[in-house]
Amino acid sequence: MYFYSVMHRLLIYSLFVCSSLALQFPFSIPLFKSKDSPHIEQVHVSPRIAIIGAGAGGSSAAFWISKAKARFGIDVEIDVYERSDYIGGRSTVVYPYNDDTLAPLELGASIFVDANKNLMRASKEFNLTLAAFEDEDSDTGIWDGQNFVLLMESGSYWKSWWATLKVLWRYGYTAPVRTKAIVQAMIDRFLSLYTPESPRWDDISIFSEKFQWVPNNQTTLDYLEGHGVAPLFARELVEAATRVNYGQNVDKIHALGGAASMAASGASGVAAGNFLIFEHFLENSTAKVFLNTNVKEIKRKSGTSLWTVYTSAGSQTYQGVILAAPFHQTDIILPPDLAELIPPQPYVPLHVTLLTTRSKHPKPQYFGLSSNAQVPTTILSTYEGARAGGVKSEFNSITYHGNVRKVDGTAGDTVTDPEWTVKIFSEDRVTDEWLETVFGNVGWVYRKLWQAYPVLFPTSEFPPVRLDEGFYYVNAFEPLISTLETETIASRNIVDLLLHEEFGTGICGALLSGIENSTQTATSADFVLGWDC
Repeated sequence: MYFYSVMHRLLIYSLFVCSSLALQFPFSIPLFKSKDSPHIEQVHVSPRIAIIGAGAGGSSAAFWISKAKARFGIDVEIDVYERSDYIGGRSTVVYPYNDDTLAPLELGASIFVDANKNLMRASKEFNLTLAAFEDEDSDTGIWDGQNFVLLMESGSYWKSWWATLKVLWRYGYTAPVRTKAIVQAMIDRFLSLYTPESPRWDDISIFSEKFQWVPNNQTTLDYLEGHGVAPLFARELVEAATRVNYGQNVDKIHALGGAASMAASGASGVAAGNFLIFEHFLENSTAKVFLNTNVKEIKRKSGTSLWTVYTSAGSQTYQGVILAAPFHQTDIILPPDLAELIPPQPYVPLHVTLLTTRSKHPKPQYFGLSSNAQVPTTILSTYEGARAGGVKSEFNSITYHGNVRKVDGTAGDTVTDPEWTVKIFSEDRVTDEWLETVFGNVGWVYRKLWQAYPVLFPTSEFPPVRLDEGFYYVNAFEPLISTLETETIASRNIVDLLLHEEFGTGICGALLSGIENSTQTATSADFVLGWDC
């Protein structure tokens, strides 16, 4: 990938991998049961596995178990508990004006990328239409709270070269080149997780050390400076990526999180909503799914290695339990000796504001520009101005996402009075008055505050993957790296460990250290572990 692609594509297209957002979006699917469905303690012939959480981790865990059932005849039933009334956890959509004839907007995890092989493969297997996340005509700016430190015009050949020259002039040649090399090395290592030789792990600290990823025990700033990347490049351009993707600055977030923020080539998303991937995981898993069902407590069954799960609808006994939600956000009561194994994990509170406006660009006056100036439609931010004693940016990012339009297949492709859709990430709630100042005319507004991403402090200590015999924790992986894709990888690993422990075989056979089927000795370039074994 040549220099312009690094600086332009990474900056504009790949900085929006916002992997930890969620919204309760109601819908009903006949397969899924509500809390009103009868579900009481009863004797079953087949052993059962409980999965708590129906987001990326939980839905994919059910899918991986179903793969093992189909391949090796494992006799096990799956129950998935979800306290919300929707499937998808950190991926959901809303509709402008609550009108489902209009194209939906991703409220959370907007895109995934070519390197995300599980999500890409799922989209293909489930016949989901992908939409490329590209806008060649979108100008980009980096705002420090008082000034645009960088403006990058897009569109024509000459504009592209002019943007490249601006980057060269401000940061030099070596900073982007060295950053690109670091990111590419991380991606290459990441892709080995889809091969037959992928490691399995029950200790994330050991896995992280032996896997030789970008380190997670240094800040992004320290790591990049240690590799000869100019500090200004890290504190402005790389920080623009870490703030939009994780809501964290380069002098706080660990180096692996910083590198992941910059790594997204071939960005796309499911046109009708990424949550459809997770619905299809469950539809293809044979699992029974209990929506609107709160898990209250999980206890050991006295004198056995079994577990009793108590919910708002009753109780059930299980041979295995997979917790696929951040423990301290679930309010689930665990035995004290297990609860103390999971240290509190802080999350970043993030305000997400979606809106429609007839203004093609933000108003220049807010940014201290002349009234005829054209403001970029993609505005990222840096904390560098505040570090220098100025004011901090009032937002992490402002991004235009095209026109309000009708859903494909409904009458008319566009609305008669065109509006643009805008997404804002911010630390604080933005008021109606602020929106009017920045955009002038505002039509529909939707706001949501949630605990969006784990705070990725530099660390070498992680919660255990295996809490006890038959009890595993998917979100132990999150302090290392938090994306939709890595949730599906973490769940694949946990399912393999659990099935080996309880049933003597895994997703791809009976060996944890390798794949035993002879058909896997020579793998094709598109081989994906778990799908093709």
